[in-house]
Amino acid sequence: MSLTTHRSRPFSSSQRLPEPEQPPVLHEPEEAGALLAEFIQRHPRLLILTGAGVSTDSGIPDYRDGDGAWKRKQPVQHKAFMEDVYTRQRYWGRSLIGWPVMRNARPNPSHHYISDLELLNHSSLVVTQNVDRLHQKAGTRGVTDLHGRADQVVCMSCGYRCPRDEVHDRCADLNPGFQKYTAETAPDGDADLDVDFEDFRLADCPKCEGILKPDVVFFGDYVPKDRVYSALDTLKASDGLLVIGSSLMVYSGFRFCRYANEWNKPIATLNLGRTRAEDLVDLKLNARIGETLKASLDQL
Repeated sequence: MSLTTHRSRPFSSSQRLPEPEQPPVLHEPEEAGALLAEFIQRHPRLLILTGAGVSTDSGIPDYRDGDGAWKRKQPVQHKAFMEDVYTRQRYWGRSLIGWPVMRNARPNPSHHYISDLELLNHSSLVVTQNVDRLHQKAGTRGVTDLHGRADQVVCMSCGYRCPRDEVHDRCADLNPGFQKYTAETAPDGDADLDVDFEDFRLADCPKCEGILKPDVVFFGDYVPKDRVYSALDTLKASDGLLVIGSSLMVYSGFRFCRYANEWNKPIATLNLGRTRAEDLVDLKLNARIGETLKASLDQL
């Protein structure tokens, strides 16, 4: 473990981007791809940080629009989930609709292009803010799931673990009346279902009857320190940072730009919309992700 001391903050949802003086320029994929290929050639071994924008083409909704504003109600907070039974009932009830969408999602071309960057030795590590495991399904080997993984569930009392599908099936069996509901899916296995969840029966830990929670970092919680330290140590040994599909509105991702800047590591962002790191980056690409990555790979 490196002796470098890294700052830590809870996974926050409160930041907003300031109003821009001018509208951001949209780059065509061919132009953006050429600029990105040049950046990679100058800085061939990159830490790649990915966000929700990488997975939207797989049918998984993202949280924010191109200006960093919320598209829907904010997701569940860690404190509320742990302290309020109704919050847990609502979460698992909505999950009956939302989880299958994430579970059944498949990697899109962007995931495969990022895997190709690893095969070309241009990726020292992929640090993803997503919890969908689609990078791994696309074949990328060096992945850190910064915010955890939605396909696993953990007991908050005894540490019992099991696949998410087991809890999903138990909740479905305990609440057959919820099979009738439909709703628009939301990010990270959620759904925009607005009904009375008072009678929803929770599936508690089969070993100790403790609270079962997806093994993900909810808003208001902390990313495990060892996970952050290891990823930042890899960043320090890399030639630069490439951010793909993230507005960087939460500090857990933005911190990588902060440290890259402190360590004089060049930064490139590829995102359809603005990011929180506008003043820190060397190359800002406001462009379609999959097409830009393909154009870039064609020139490497």
